[in-house]
Formats: sequence, C-alpha cells, structure tokens
Amino acid sequence: MSIKDAQRLLAHLDYPMFIVTARDGRELAGCLIGFATQTSIHPPRMLVCLSRENRTTRVARRCPALAVHLVPADRLDLAELFGGETGDDVDKFLLCAWDEGPQGLPIIRGCPGWLVGEVLERHEMGDHVGHLLDPVDGSMTGDEGLSFHRARVIEPGHGP
Repeated sequence: MSIKDAQRLLAHLDYPMFIVTARDGRELAGCLIGFATQTSIHPPRMLVCLSRENRTTRVARRCPALAVHLVPADRLDLAELFGGETGDDVDKFLLCAWDEGPQGLPIIRGCPGWLVGEVLERHEMGDHVGHLLDPVDGSMTGDEGLSFHRARVIEPGHGP
C-alpha cells in the first residue's frame, strides 16, 4: 500500500457534517466541520476538530463549551453559509435563524439535532485542533443529516 492508496481510502469515507458554534463573551463564531466522532460511551464524549485556518478555532480556544449541530440533509445552503463564508468577512449569524442556548451558545434553528459540550481538552492534530467535549445538554428531533460527500461542493471560506 502506498500513501496515495491511503489517501484514496480516506477520500471514500463518508460521515455526517456538523456546524460548531462558539461564543466568547459577545463574540460569536461558527463553522462547518466534517471531522467529528464519539470517543466514549460511558462517560459520553465527542471529539470535534476545527481547522486552524478559521476564525471559529480562534474563538473556540477561549470558550469553556461549544455547540455541535447536525446539518439537515436538505440544507446545503446552511452548510454553504458556515463552510463557504469566513467569519472574518461575514456575520453568519445575521444570515440564519438561531436562539441563545445553554451557556449562551448560539443554537441554529432547523437542525435535526444539537448538543452542547464542555471542553475537557484541546489537542493539536495536524492542520486541525481537536476539542474533546463532555456533552451537558442537547436535542434530537430528526435523524437525517448532510453527508461529507454531498458537502464537497463547498469551497472553504478560509482558503486551502
């Protein structure tokens, strides 16, 4: 097996897309992510990985908790807003409906599920920063989420 074969295998993976939101005082941030996974059942834990390039990572480094939203399968527009625009240039929260949720975090309306997790640890992980979350609140009202392969058409707002 070569590195190219390994990269081809990784390119075949398909997983749900999430929007992570953060709030540091009055500063709001949010981005689309594809790298997230449950890491433990008892106690429940989730790892979300944010690109070092985007503004949400800079805000999230100062936050005690983050909100993670499952992107609805039929809301490519929402994925494009949080994945194709940068918070350095656009106030994404003026362009979508949201409510203040637990710990003051923005909860995006219309997502089939979300959770708020307290940040237990942060880890440098290549070109991403991993945030290990301890879920403390959430809601699940649906089960259909946007997949990574369907979202590949979105050009990252923060560049390559």
